[in-house]
Amino acid sequence: MIDIKSIVISIDRLQLYAHHGVAEQERVVGNTFEVSLSVQYPAAGACSDDNLDGTLNYATAIDVIKREMAVPSRLLEHVAARIASSITSQFPQITNGSVTVTKLVPPCGVEVKGVSVTVNW
Repeated sequence: MIDIKSIVISIDRLQLYAHHGVAEQERVVGNTFEVSLSVQYPAAGACSDDNLDGTLNYATAIDVIKREMAVPSRLLEHVAARIASSITSQFPQITNGSVTVTKLVPPCGVEVKGVSVTVNW
């Protein structure tokens, strides 16, 4: 078998309804958001043992994202940083990663496919 140094797991464009925004109305009415997460971690055991214990359970990662998205924030930076912090607390073996939070229908008076904030660590 090859010498695997690390694994990257990505969760791409998880759609959630949440209550984030600077305007109070945004935090009351809510909006649709997408969250993408990519994390790197050592997982040679999962590759050789075919066992969930040696990897990062993406279902658990999704639960962490859902929990943090349920807490209203004024800024996307704040919610993205909270997600990053909670993910690394849940999975301390993560060596680095990124999380992007996208507001799909921002209240800015123009047609845009979304506005995003990405936190890298």
